[in-house]
Amino acid sequence: MANGTLEVLLINARRLKDKNFLVKMDPYVSIEYGNQVRCSSVAKGRKPEWNEKFTFNAEYPGGEDHKYKLILRIMDKHKLCCIDDFIGQTTIYVKDLVSMGVEMGKAHLRPTKYRVVLPNKSYAGEISVAVDFTLDV
Repeated sequence: MANGTLEVLLINARRLKDKNFLVKMDPYVSIEYGNQVRCSSVAKGRKPEWNEKFTFNAEYPGGEDHKYKLILRIMDKHKLCCIDDFIGQTTIYVKDLVSMGVEMGKAHLRPTKYRVVLPNKSYAGEISVAVDFTLDV
């Protein structure tokens, strides 16, 4: 079994669907990889910019395929109540990236726009993300 680091660069989001027309949107992203979760800072508006990096521990082989996915959930932070609104999510499958990184020592997925969807798969915007995997030596 090989261990490494999965690094996620959260760049920005565009065309996010605003759930509340009375106040400006305050989006943030919760990123999940296996049982590890990281959260971005809170941005402003329908075109948020983050440019934040997050790291996750990764193993290969790690078992079932569901372990090799990044789930990015975009949420709208509420200041007045305790429940944030779900804007949408995207899933990035990284098994091939991790596998290549184990073979080559490092692998890179260039910045890419991913479709953000609601549970019914309807369009809710786009999110730009880059992913790297580096094998531990």
